[in-house]
Amino acid sequence: MELNIMDMYSDILNVYGDIGNLTCINERCKWRGIEVNNKSFSIGSNEKLDFDNIDMILIGGGSDKGQSVVSEDLLKHRSELENYLNNGGVLLAICGSYQMFGNNYHDIDGENIQCLEMFDIETHAESNRLIGNILVENSIGLTPKTLVGFENHAGRTYHNYNPLGEVKVGHGNNDENKYEGMVYKNFIGTYLHGPFLPKNPHIADYIILNALKNKYEVEKLTSLDDTIEINAHNSMVNKLLNI
Repeated sequence: MELNIMDMYSDILNVYGDIGNLTCINERCKWRGIEVNNKSFSIGSNEKLDFDNIDMILIGGGSDKGQSVVSEDLLKHRSELENYLNNGGVLLAICGSYQMFGNNYHDIDGENIQCLEMFDIETHAESNRLIGNILVENSIGLTPKTLVGFENHAGRTYHNYNPLGEVKVGHGNNDENKYEGMVYKNFIGTYLHGPFLPKNPHIADYIILNALKNKYEVEKLTSLDDTIEINAHNSMVNKLLNI
């Protein structure tokens, strides 16, 4: 089995080491004997965006300016990207790129930053940022139930899609309804940096399995010894719960 993974705009959107998500996916595939073909795409890239031959897309977070530049570039591929997602394509969008898939993003000056308008998501920024470590109980049935990460965003995001989880410690989408992120088919949007996947190997495996299911007749992944990873995860959980 093999997966074609597209790392998009990591030269622009890579706050708090979001590129580590790609490293995590690569390693967890390698340990299982799953071949990975890595591709990178950014502004001015020579790599062709052939969505029919992409199994997973990873996009990190960045500044408002970076988000605006990337959104404007991705608009050229909007219809193909929308078709990719509606047909079960796997995509992880972190922070600014999560906001970018919505209808509107208004910065702290009230200026509207160009968005892809692929999901009914509204985001507006406020002067006081939502910053700190965050603990979430995931809503997609994974074990462990907890997700950990680091958030730093001025944006308050609102939508009616299924959330990635419920905030137990921290702020999440908007610091009001206690929801974090969103899930639509195999699209995950989240504010969690860290990078996200090394801190939450069960989410990494969830993403890998969904990509494989969309390509092969696969029901589960080969188990790995995640003792070290889960101990590190649980250590942060306990710290945030003051245990």
